Amino acid sequence: MSDSIEVRGLRVLGTHGANPGEQDQPQPFELDLVVEADLAAAARADDLGVAVDYGRLVEEARRIVANERFQLLEALAEAICQRLLADSRVVSVTVSLRKLRPPLAADVNTVGVRVTRSRTG
Repeated sequence: MSDSIEVRGLRVLGTHGANPGEQDQPQPFELDLVVEADLAAAARADDLGVAVDYGRLVEEARRIVANERFQLLEALAEAICQRLLADSRVVSVTVSLRKLRPPLAADVNTVGVRVTRSRTG
């Protein structure tokens, strides 16, 4: 599959983390999505009703980060992948997820994970 929808730099406040205090107040997260799907039918029809709507993808990812709680970035990224794979037109999802203010005693801009999941069967 060579078609994909890309969302870059989605910023959302969420309460995720395993360290003391990380789930006490929202902190900023940034994510990128790469969603593989066959885009040919949407391109031919020029109709949002046929397309995988990137607005819906953004809203689903935003809702998970803002409203659910996870200790690990891996678990948060997995939840986003699974929710987006619920659309039968989606073949695979890559989520790159970054914590913008990591609680580290080091000078680092971000920490994060990249998770790719594909439809099975």
